[in-house]
Amino acid sequence: QVELVESGGGLVQAGDSLRLSCAASGRTFTRYVMGWFRQAPGKEREFVAAIDMRGGSTTYGEFVKGRFTISRETAANTVYLQMNSLKPEDTAVYYCAGDPNRGPSMSIREYDYDYWGQGTQVTVSS
Repeated sequence: QVELVESGGGLVQAGDSLRLSCAASGRTFTRYVMGWFRQAPGKEREFVAAIDMRGGSTTYGEFVKGRFTISRETAANTVYLQMNSLKPEDTAVYYCAGDPNRGPSMSIREYDYDYWGQGTQVTVSS
């Protein structure tokens, strides 16, 4: 089992950048596909990005369009989401998630992820 704790959210202006971090506890972190999801008020949770166990492959939601980058630092048990050129529509709670079962395939479906963090708020003003 793994515990996930997100950080790095905040209030920024359109066009700014943020880097979210997800710190994982547990020795099995390297066996998990890791993902980021987000949920805006009144909307369903949507897939943002995922990275395979070794960090060699990534996949992104269509709306990202090259603005976000997911990465992982195994030695630090941490996954990152670098977000550039932020837009007001990126405002949401961002969640880190871990999938221990389907690696190396990276799922974009939230129900494939067993472990979730508490979320970190990102607010982008216009």
